[in-house]
Amino acid sequence: MNYQRRSRALLVMIVAVLSLAACRQQEPTPPAAAVSQETAFARPAGAETFTAIISGTRVGQMDVQHGDVTNVGYEYRNNGRGPSVEEVIEFNDQGLPSSWHITGATTFGNIIAEDFEIEGGRAVWTDTTGASAEELAEANLYVAQESSPYALWVYARLLLAAEGNTLAVLPAGELKLDAIESLDVTGSDGASIAVTTYALSGIDLNPSYFALDEDGLLFASMSERFALVRTGFEAEEQRLRDLAAEYATRRFETIQEQVTRVFDKPVRINNVRVFDPDSLNLSEPVSVLVAENRIASIDDVTQAPDADEILIDGAGGTLVAGMYEMHAHAGQGSALLNIAAGVTSFRDMGNNNEVLDDLINKIESGRLVGPRIHRSGFIEGRSPFNSNSGILVSTQEEALDAVRWYADQGDFHQIKIYNSMTPEWVPAMVTEAHDRGLRVAGHVPAFTNADAMIAAGYDELTHINQVMLGWVLAPDEDTRTLLRLTAMKRFPAIDINSDAVQSTISSMGERGMGIDPTLAIHENLMLSRNGEVAPGMVDYIDNMPVGIQRNARTARSEIASPEDDIAYRQGFAKILETVREMRDQGVVIIPGTDLGGSFSYHRELELYQEIGMTAAEVLKMATLDMASYLGQDDELGSIEQGKLADFFLVPGDPTTDLKAIKTISMVVKDGNVYFPSDIYPEFGIQPFTDAPVIVSGAE
Repeated sequence: MNYQRRSRALLVMIVAVLSLAACRQQEPTPPAAAVSQETAFARPAGAETFTAIISGTRVGQMDVQHGDVTNVGYEYRNNGRGPSVEEVIEFNDQGLPSSWHITGATTFGNIIAEDFEIEGGRAVWTDTTGASAEELAEANLYVAQESSPYALWVYARLLLAAEGNTLAVLPAGELKLDAIESLDVTGSDGASIAVTTYALSGIDLNPSYFALDEDGLLFASMSERFALVRTGFEAEEQRLRDLAAEYATRRFETIQEQVTRVFDKPVRINNVRVFDPDSLNLSEPVSVLVAENRIASIDDVTQAPDADEILIDGAGGTLVAGMYEMHAHAGQGSALLNIAAGVTSFRDMGNNNEVLDDLINKIESGRLVGPRIHRSGFIEGRSPFNSNSGILVSTQEEALDAVRWYADQGDFHQIKIYNSMTPEWVPAMVTEAHDRGLRVAGHVPAFTNADAMIAAGYDELTHINQVMLGWVLAPDEDTRTLLRLTAMKRFPAIDINSDAVQSTISSMGERGMGIDPTLAIHENLMLSRNGEVAPGMVDYIDNMPVGIQRNARTARSEIASPEDDIAYRQGFAKILETVREMRDQGVVIIPGTDLGGSFSYHRELELYQEIGMTAAEVLKMATLDMASYLGQDDELGSIEQGKLADFFLVPGDPTTDLKAIKTISMVVKDGNVYFPSDIYPEFGIQPFTDAPVIVSGAE
């Protein structure tokens, strides 16, 4: 074929010899690929301690005590929430956990009560999906569902001694360990030690990155934003996060070299119907010609291939403009998956500014494939419950300086105000933002309500619960904690026709304000139950890796009683009723997930049908309406001659069945063509449909 596909083997070889000069000053030494069983199965002694750090801020710790059993305590708090995990692990002579007991609570409060035991020749365990048992055979290493990061060491010590560094595991699948590089790290006492970094695959869609020391003990676990580092080595946190980001980038580079189709001729997608967001209808069958990242023309169906074009058979399917995920917290782990899902534009709603700078640079330079990113300037007040993104402020003047800083950067279209902001500072912040050409969106800060933020001049409110809490909370109740979620049990008592509710909604409608409801995350929080597939995942769960399938059967919130179950279900129904009323009164609905987009974004769109929108109206909202909202409708949001070639193909008709967008067969962005059936297997996902046929023009 006449498109670019570099050899994976060549790329991997190149990657293997590259140094990370930007991250350190020395050449890496090759890591050991495996260790002896004697080393791998050695029993540690004494205590280990680790510090949890998010974007440079210490947020928690992990303490490990070894003896006849290994005891692990892990906890952190960010944004008023976080996991609390206690583990007791007993190992047999082969280094395998023979018992593993995990208790505590997840980030959003679901109770953890996980137990694993080897009894005779059987493994028995209980997790959120229920009780299971299996005869021990090749697979005898159990992968815990709600463990602390210390589980990485549990798996790694066995994988290092395994053939090919790969093991079949319970409840299903296999784990694979890849050594990346060795480097020296320096502690607070000035002494250096050598560590080796690894990638562990098989648990999630993306690998976990971590480091072991020369004795095979855990040194750190790291991602772009988070690091858990051995106590005394906290100064290495930024470097480790940079390494994790670079490792992930290299992985995605390898994948996208395999899945990106760059043609050297104009591309014609033939025999398709184009969704027109203005009329909410599909066109008659046509062909769409793409040349140099623009829609060159929309023509009649071609009967014979042109030797100067690449011809792709659309087979009577539907072309829809690329969609906007309007509540993203962008990271490279979800970038390519969103492209495969037809999400070609993100609005980032708060991030580590340096991390996001790096991601945007990689996408715009072509190093990574991902959506276009529109930035919101995150501003949070300092408190014991603050989030650690964006800019933290302690005074009104610091808050105003933060607004000015974002305005001076030139690439932020709005600021986002968060939970711990002092309410009295908000009017001045809004005035400063508007004077500098920035919009204002955000949560409702603690100890105030949506009415006050509307009066202060917000352009948009973020999360529907942030509005509704003002109708059920007392003035002194603190929404910087999980209360902003657990209080949703009170929503069934809300009377939509009451004066208080109507006053808030009518004020928003009269001002032309927006609401970013994030329906999918509320559904996930309120309707997921242990042992049941979450409602939003039913349609695609069978296509996902086993780890994702397992977590899909896990509640997010604590459902402590039958009354809680009923209250949350009725509360979500009240959310849908409220958003319906807002739409009826002219409030602008803005679709976003706060869940990473992709499949969650498809579910977000489906839920708007529950408030009375037709499938065609939902598609218009996700495309042209959001392009207009961000001032981009001259280039994006619809498929028209001269606009950017930014669209996706589905075999069916999403205007009659919105679920058709789950079966995207092709995406075009930045002049490149992507077939999701190429992309999904790289993440352990079974494709939903076949790729379209390239009829001619490609060798």
